[in-house]
Amino acid sequence: MATAKQWNLPNKISLGRLCICGLFVGDVSLPWAYSATTALLLFAVGSLTDWVDGWVARRHNLVSDLGKLLDPLADKILICAAFLVLLERGVVPLWAVVVIMAREFLVTGLRALTAARGAVLAAASSGKWKTLAQMLYVLLMLTQMALAEIGGGGKEGAGRLLEAPATALLWLAVGITFASGVLYFYRCRALVFSGEGTEKGGEKDLERQPYSSGSGNRMARP
Repeated sequence: MATAKQWNLPNKISLGRLCICGLFVGDVSLPWAYSATTALLLFAVGSLTDWVDGWVARRHNLVSDLGKLLDPLADKILICAAFLVLLERGVVPLWAVVVIMAREFLVTGLRALTAARGAVLAAASSGKWKTLAQMLYVLLMLTQMALAEIGGGGKEGAGRLLEAPATALLWLAVGITFASGVLYFYRCRALVFSGEGTEKGGEKDLERQPYSSGSGNRMARP
């Protein structure tokens, strides 16, 4: 159970990002004229808080165990919610959403398994690039939807200019997502199949040098 000390400012910001996820889903679920525009603003703010909470934690030495759990959890929920919304709107292919969400469930499961066996699965730097590519893709698609919503001709005008970079970002995001998922499974293969890592030293076998990503509220982004 989190203590009052654990609920510091960075963790409150991460919790706020979870609240933004709820507002984001609620907004796109309502049939009103500017849902895409509002969704774009909410997602942009949520993405920004991912950097802010880490900066505050790093600058004021407020990194906590709760933050290492809450921060990446908020990231995963925000990203998964956004891709499900884009899937429902028909602007992202199903296969891409399946790859992205399967990877998130895989890594979450591996982290739970390693923790249960007394080991630590430190995050890899590929997680930073994965999340960055995913967020940029979502921002581009929401921008295209907002342009069409506001101007009526966004898809034929300015919105069309975003299609090529958005497609490139999608392939990049899916590629990094898949590769990082394979990397995590490879690092945990001995633990998964033989139960190693519960003995002293097992933790060291799974750890990598912590990577300080844009959000320093945890050791690195998973």
